[in-house]
Parts: sequence; structure tokens; C-alpha cells
Amino acid sequence: MKKLSELLEKAKINGPKVVSVAVAEDNVVLSALEKAREEGIINAILIGDKKKIEQIAVENGIDLNNYEIIDEESESEAAKTAVKLVAERKADFVMKGKIKTGDLMREVLKEEYNLRTGKTLSLVSIFEIPNYHKLLIVSDAGMTIAPSLEQKVDIINNTVFVAKKALGIEKPRVAILGAVEIVNSKMPATIEAAILAKMNNRKQIKGCIVDGPFALDNAVSIEAAKHKGIESPVAGDADILIMPDIEAGNIFYKAMVFLGGARVASTIIGAKVPIALTSRADSDETKLLSLALTNLMVGDI
Repeated sequence: MKKLSELLEKAKINGPKVVSVAVAEDNVVLSALEKAREEGIINAILIGDKKKIEQIAVENGIDLNNYEIIDEESESEAAKTAVKLVAERKADFVMKGKIKTGDLMREVLKEEYNLRTGKTLSLVSIFEIPNYHKLLIVSDAGMTIAPSLEQKVDIINNTVFVAKKALGIEKPRVAILGAVEIVNSKMPATIEAAILAKMNNRKQIKGCIVDGPFALDNAVSIEAAKHKGIESPVAGDADILIMPDIEAGNIFYKAMVFLGGARVASTIIGAKVPIALTSRADSDETKLLSLALTNLMVGDI
């Protein structure tokens, strides 16, 4: 798979899933939901301020007869209702609307909903980058601030799950990134990268090929890897990039989208259900593609 549009086609075949939208009174969110509904990949329950939702729908020519609406003026109550619908299996996954990520995720992680798995939740993003030869999976740009070694193992497993289920990659190549491609005792990210590579070698991390540390250039450029004398099946041909922390991940994400012309789809993996989560600044196309990706993640987490 080389184009994110193929995710949309795959989601159409998968059939519509029910999404509960927390704080749905957002122009871009409703536009993306309408496109996703028309494409046959979702049916949506809109939770939020009903008057505001109706106003946005009128402005955008959206027929709300195609949606169930639950009136909740309070953001916290809207988030609670959206998550409860998933916990009660009345919806397949949650989508973030006009609400802060932290506020929604705090609700998802409450014990009363039994949506935890004991694993680290991470944002998994798939990029279609104009000058890269295939789709590229990146994590984590939006959830775990400074992942520990154990959390990075979970993040790798989350990305491998997405690579296999969404893109059909049987043994994805995983590059663990740092600022340099050699182990430096003063740079913890490089030490952890080497440990993760050895864990993969010893079958503690399965279903993929893990190597590192890599600087970004030699993870995605064969020429750069050759110039630096790096010999690895991952070098210059990574399917997955694991970021050292949220700072690096978030900067990479926004640089690719706003400067590099990349298209992107994102989902949160690690709970019992996936979560469609995008930045409030993301386009309706990004939200549509993220809905398609999340549709494909339903069922086997």
C-alpha cells in the first residue's frame, strides 16, 4: 500500500462502524463525519451542544436525520457519555471532537469503563510523504511524553499491530530514532534504542525487525546510510519510526504536514477499543482518513 486513499477503500469493504463523538460541535469534525458516512465507513452518535451542532450542520448542508444526537452542553459530560457508549458496546470506538486530548483520555482511562489493557496507549500515525517511497508509520506524537524502555516496547507493538492490520506488512522494519546513529552514554535514547534492538534479536519483541539507534536521515535514506557505513535491513527502508519522546514526535508530525505536504491518518492503540484522535488544527481530510484507519482497527486489539 502506497497511498492513504487505499485505507479508505479498505474501510469501505470492512463496512461501517459506530463512532461516538465527544463534543461534536466542530465544523471540521462534522464535515469529516459526513464524508465518512457518505463513504459508508461510519455511523455516528453526536454528543455535545445540540444547538451548536444544528447550527454547524445548517451552515454545511449536513442532514442530521442521518445521525443520533445526544444533547450535552458540558464537555466533561459529553466525554463521559461518548466513552460510556463504547463501554456498553453501543459504539465501536470514540472520536475526539472539540475537546482537549487530555480531558478525553482521562475519561477513557477511568477504571469504571474497563477499557484498559495494562498496555501503554500511543498515537500511531501513518504518513504519505511526497518524497518517501512508501507509507511511513510514526509513534508517538501525541500521547506518552517521555516513554520508558518498557513503554517503548508497547509503542513498538502498537505500531506493528497497525502495520500488519491496516497495511498488510507481515514483518515491518522498525527504526528507533535518536539524534545520532551510534550509542552514546550521554544520550539515553541511543542506549534504549540498542537495548530494544537486542530485545528484538532475542525474540522479546516479535513480528518485526527492530534496529537502532538511527538518526532520521539514515532511517529513511539509503544514500545517507551508505555514506555513514550503516549496514542494516532497516536502514533507508523503515516502515516504522519510533520517536524518543513526544517533543520529537510532535515536531516531526507537524513538520511533515505543514511544511512537507504529507497526508496523515492517526489512531490511538493500546486500549480495548481504538480511538480516533487528531489535532484540532488537522484538516477534514486528515480526520476522514483517521476515521478510516480507526475503522480498520476495531475488533482485535
